[in-house]
Amino acid sequence: MSCCLYWTASTERTSELRGAFVTAAIESYIFYEIAALLVLAAGIGFVGLLLRQPLIVSFIAVGIVAGPSVLDIAHSDEQIDLLAELGIAVLLFLVGLKLDFNLVRTLGPVALVTGLGQVIFTTVFGFLIAIALGLDALTAIYVAIALTFSSTIIIVKLLSDKREIDALHGRIALGFLIVQDIVVVIAMIALSAIGVGGAREGEGATGDVLLVLGYGLAMLAFVVVFIRYVANPLVERLSRAPELLVSFAIGWAALLAAVGHYLGFGKELGGLLAGVSLASTPFREAIAARLASLRDFLLLFFFIALGASLDLSVLGASVGPAIVLALFVLIGNPLIVLAIMGAMGYRKRTGFLAGLTVAQISEFSLIFMAMGVSFGHVAEDALGLVTLVGLMTIAASTYMITYSHQLYSAFEPVLGLFERRRPKAEDHGGTEAARPHDVILFGLGRYGMGIASALRDSGKRILGVDFSPEAVRHARAQGFDVVFGDATDPEFLAHLPLARAEWLVLAVPEHDTGLTHEDPRHALLRGIRDLGYTGKTAVAAHRDATADALRAEQADLVLMPYRDAAFAAARMIARGAPAPEHAMEDPEGQKELPA
Repeated sequence: MSCCLYWTASTERTSELRGAFVTAAIESYIFYEIAALLVLAAGIGFVGLLLRQPLIVSFIAVGIVAGPSVLDIAHSDEQIDLLAELGIAVLLFLVGLKLDFNLVRTLGPVALVTGLGQVIFTTVFGFLIAIALGLDALTAIYVAIALTFSSTIIIVKLLSDKREIDALHGRIALGFLIVQDIVVVIAMIALSAIGVGGAREGEGATGDVLLVLGYGLAMLAFVVVFIRYVANPLVERLSRAPELLVSFAIGWAALLAAVGHYLGFGKELGGLLAGVSLASTPFREAIAARLASLRDFLLLFFFIALGASLDLSVLGASVGPAIVLALFVLIGNPLIVLAIMGAMGYRKRTGFLAGLTVAQISEFSLIFMAMGVSFGHVAEDALGLVTLVGLMTIAASTYMITYSHQLYSAFEPVLGLFERRRPKAEDHGGTEAARPHDVILFGLGRYGMGIASALRDSGKRILGVDFSPEAVRHARAQGFDVVFGDATDPEFLAHLPLARAEWLVLAVPEHDTGLTHEDPRHALLRGIRDLGYTGKTAVAAHRDATADALRAEQADLVLMPYRDAAFAAARMIARGAPAPEHAMEDPEGQKELPA
């Protein structure tokens, strides 16, 4: 018996020593600490993946586990905060990239009315609920505004996974998410001005606010001039080297974020204006696709810092109010969207599915509250409260959106209250807003443009995609709908309207291109299969071995340009048919390479 007790005590002592050794090693060198955090993030992220939870939930959990309440391994506060601030700048840069003024002008009335209606409803009733829960007026205003923001990252990911991003309710949801992004901009501008005014009291406060507003207007004027005269030619030149384009985007975001901080209106607005300055360029989707992974990596450290700052013993008192606010977001936000869309003539099914997308708060809610804490407007307890609401709503809404059709079937009998007798708006919106492309064609050289012109003559609507700025400009001058993008980039492919395309035609050369430096044809065939594309594919090849490999990748049609041209020439000779009159030219500066 004494031997067993001695062995047990020795084992416990050995475990304690090993734990102390690991902790000491992590604390002695920051690289060990960051490595431990990344491994922890990967492990918890995998568990979150099994539970079908977004990375935001997993990342906050990483912060809590790494913080003082559990493992206590996150000690390098300055370094983690630096990475977190860079992550916020990149995040807001990507938000700014979506705020194309041309796109904002074309927003349908349903997106504008629904977005503003949901923001106003959530702000007013959220404030009243927060006051009823005993929060002071200023904290209640912060909490109410934080509850209005929905997570674009989560919604786009979930709708893309369900292949509903191009459905009517998906397009409407993306429309009012843009409206929410505009509200984010306005809220942060107001918060920055208020923060400056609060930093100094008395006669100097008004002067400081006016000075910062003047700086802001000056920087906005600079951005307008940049958009008008510099953005397109500069980014077009940089796009010839994809790696340089990525470096420029990161540097531009960091530069304007630093300028914004120096001038007093915050890194957040500086990063956002950097994105806005590039939003009107044809390369914004390619930039956004390449920075998405970096954004997620850097935001990990923001959520680690956030989770590590949460005191679990103090959070216990916030569980009750957090449940009340979470239920308000999970139920109230979808209902107001459903009611507004029903009043505008949309069917209850469309309103219900679109409404579920706003049943959570976003990472911006936490950033907004963190800004309030930094200005001294609210206590850290309020940030903890909103974080709990975020964890609850994001976790629950993920399942709600994933099983949206089952939920609609369950609640359909009681949703008739939100539908007009003759819902006419949906038919109009469904046909006009969709603007489907019958064919998505990759590769806009001489061969690709020849295919595009012939298909357009036959009545097909074409969307062209190319990685060359010259090809994009040349095809756009010919009247085609064109986007700049890389066929090997899965993030870019996810943003294409694949669900409505009948054919995907890949007329690109065989040489290495893009970020992955592999044959783009094989990468694209795998990528669209992973995204659930169900249409047909046609791929160009020159050699029999290449053609066999493409057929093995399940290409429906393999085009052999020289062979096909020979057969077409023989038919014209034998039948006396006239040759096509289209004269195809290579885009300036681009030469066709054999595939």
